[in-house]
Formats: sequence, structure tokens, C-alpha cells
Amino acid sequence: MESLAEALPKEQQRVREILSYYKEIPAGQFGAIMIESALRFADKAAANGDVIQMTRAYKALCEIK
Repeated sequence: MESLAEALPKEQQRVREILSYYKEIPAGQFGAIMIESALRFADKAAANGDVIQMTRAYKALCEIK
């Protein structure tokens, strides 16, 4: 089983790839904005080492399809 410190960066990478698809389609701009917000939150949580915020960010990123 992966630790949060291992899983969060993998999830961030997965979502960054999805973000690129959203940016390619005109109707995906709102989704792209929401994804960027979730990624900023995850980046900040990881940078601060805040485990509670990292957990929230991880869960939010997992919901992005």
C-alpha cells in the first residue's frame, strides 16, 4: 500500500494529463479552471506538508475523470 506522500504526486501527474485534454476543447474551459484550482490546492498542501490538506487534495483529485 502506498503512502500519501507517494500517492499524491502520482495523482497530481494523472490530473495534469487530464487537464491538458480539457484545455484542448473549447467546452472544457470551465472544467480546466476547476482542475487547475484543485491542483493549486494540492501543490500548496504538499509544499506545506499539511497531511490533512494533502488528504483532502488527494480525495478531490481522485474524483477528477
